Amino acid sequence: MAVPPVPAGATAPALSPRALRDAFGAFATGVTVVTAVRPDGEPVGVTANSFASVSLDPPLGLWSLANTSPSMVAFGLGAPYAINILADGQRDLAMHFARSGKDKFDVDAAWRMNPEPPRLHGARARLDCRVHALYPGGDHTIIVGEVLAVSRSTASPLLFADGKFGRYTLDAGAPAVNHWSGLHGEWI
Repeated sequence: MAVPPVPAGATAPALSPRALRDAFGAFATGVTVVTAVRPDGEPVGVTANSFASVSLDPPLGLWSLANTSPSMVAFGLGAPYAINILADGQRDLAMHFARSGKDKFDVDAAWRMNPEPPRLHGARARLDCRVHALYPGGDHTIIVGEVLAVSRSTASPLLFADGKFGRYTLDAGAPAVNHWSGLHGEWI
C-alpha cells in the first residue's frame, strides 16, 4: 500500500509503534546470535537481525542492542564478541537466544573451556569482533565492531521478514553481484 505524500504546509499523521514495526519488518534480513562474555565471566547471547556491514578498510560491522538489555554490560569499548550468522534450520536456536533471562547456555557448557565468546556450532558464518565504537540510537545502542577473524560454511541462510522465519531461494538466472562494487560499478 503506497503512502500518499504529505502536502506542503501539512503535518504528517502520528506514527504508531505498530506501523513502524511492520514497516521495519518488511525488510527481509538474515538472523544472527551475538555472543560475548560479561565481566563476571558469564556468557551472554542475543538474537539480532540488526546486523549490517559498514566498511572493508578497516573491517567494521554494526548491530544494535536495547539499552535495557542485561547483556549490555558485556559490550564495553574493546570487548570481544562474535556475530554468529545463523543457517537455515537454526530457527530454534534463534528463538532460544531471543528469550529474556539467564541460562541461555544451560544446554552447552563447552563455552567454559574457551575464553572466547561462545561459538555456536552449525552457524553459516562467524565474525569474531571487538567493540570499536558505541553510539546512542534512541532506545538502543549502536555497536560498531572491528572484525578480527571470519569463518564461513556453505549452509543456506536463515531469513526473517514480516515476523516469520523463511528460506533463501537462489534465482538461478540472475547474474552474480559483487555487493561491494555493485553491478557494472553502478552502486555507491
